[in-house]
Amino acid sequence: MKRARLAPAQDLPELDPVLPPWPGRMVRLDGAPVHVRPTPGRGDGPREPALYVHGLGGSALNWTDLAYLLADRFDGESIDLPGFGRSGPAPRYGLPALADRVVRWIEHTGRGPVHLLANSLGGAVCVRVAAHRPDLVRSLTLISPAMPFLDPRWSDLGLLVPLLALPRAHRLAGWWMSTQDPAEQARQSVDICWGDPSRCHPQRLAEAVEEARLRAAVPWHAEAYVRTLRGLVGSFVRAYLPGDGSLWRAARAVTVPTLVVAGHRDRLVDVLVAPQVARAVPDSRLLILDGVGHLAQVESPVLVARAVLGMLDEVASGTRVRGAHRGTGVAG
Repeated sequence: MKRARLAPAQDLPELDPVLPPWPGRMVRLDGAPVHVRPTPGRGDGPREPALYVHGLGGSALNWTDLAYLLADRFDGESIDLPGFGRSGPAPRYGLPALADRVVRWIEHTGRGPVHLLANSLGGAVCVRVAAHRPDLVRSLTLISPAMPFLDPRWSDLGLLVPLLALPRAHRLAGWWMSTQDPAEQARQSVDICWGDPSRCHPQRLAEAVEEARLRAAVPWHAEAYVRTLRGLVGSFVRAYLPGDGSLWRAARAVTVPTLVVAGHRDRLVDVLVAPQVARAVPDSRLLILDGVGHLAQVESPVLVARAVLGMLDEVASGTRVRGAHRGTGVAG
């Protein structure tokens, strides 16, 4: 691994204090409703296809600012995974099923290979995609990827892990969610996911409240959340066992240029996971952000965008270094 390069700040457009969410559209994919938010481009220059994949409990809204900043280079789409955002439910929520949904979307649109940008759960999903279908991926950006770590006490989600053993845990979760005020749920989410919650713009908080109301209005969200979390935790165990299900084995098989980003104040994924991921992926670069939490693309979109452009410029210039090279990029 090596240090992430940061493209010059002047390579990016000015970012308004708050952008409205990009309009979305519903598409039927293999009979299931899938919600996607395309990012409008600027100018007439060529753009390469990109796909943004959110984390557990998130949605395509998590990519509004970063997708805008990269719109000169990327013809971007932000997808809602099954059971989240405005996408419909699915019969299966394990990582293989979610990775298959991403693969099927790329195949359905005919846009591959794409630049994959993913956060948290989406990072684990897209590691599988890049490892098993390298023909569909141009580059990989992993922001606080939820790759395996064995001590659940480190994460704020650790308290939920014992509940996953209950056969009907989603019903308990659904009951609990129904008793919570959407505004309070949104505030709790910001407190957990942001390194500095005071930096969250009131409009972004209002969008989070609306998302919480949307989740409360659909009957499948609690089941999707619990079964997805159960699948993610199961992948952590399988990662240290023999077989094709190991996420670490998948990471070592990734051949595309990869950027790994993490925040020092991440309360959901151990910040030590990011360097481990960067060491596992052969062609990787690492960026650790001071004062940032679990959603670096939301909390610090300019620095993340500069790192993405830095990777693209590095690859285009032919200065990519193969193999392992120790180094850590830290930005404040």
